[in-house]
Amino acid sequence: MAQQSAITVFDGATTPVVHTLQPVDNKVAKDGSRYALWRENNPSLPVEAQVKIELIQRELQGGLVETRVAASVPVMEAINGQNAQGYTAAPKVAYVDKAELRVLSPRRSTVASRRLCKQILLNFSNNVATTVTPVSAGVVDEATIQLFMPT
Repeated sequence: MAQQSAITVFDGATTPVVHTLQPVDNKVAKDGSRYALWRENNPSLPVEAQVKIELIQRELQGGLVETRVAASVPVMEAINGQNAQGYTAAPKVAYVDKAELRVLSPRRSTVASRRLCKQILLNFSNNVATTVTPVSAGVVDEATIQLFMPT
């Protein structure tokens, strides 16, 4: 089981920007669900305007383990100047783009079968039509494939 630590990711911009996400929260709910949160720590942005990653794992009825990984990217509104008194309002979050990976794992499934399923989905979503080595490391693989949540 991995210790929750900072995550470094690149975005998909024309000139990619690196985002370093710091661990913010890690808890177990009363129903047994596990929750881990990472958030960027950019001092020039309000907390609600920073990129975040959520990792949630819970057991569903029938023995399925549901693991969800969600990335949220807030977009700030554009400020168009000032009023007659010279006041410029502070920017606010205009909207939040969100992408999520949801993996349902029957207790009888294996690491190999879960990894194969995830890799097919990722190859399809990335339009990959050649052989690629499946990712078998990192917090997403540990949670969705190996069923280990960070501590």
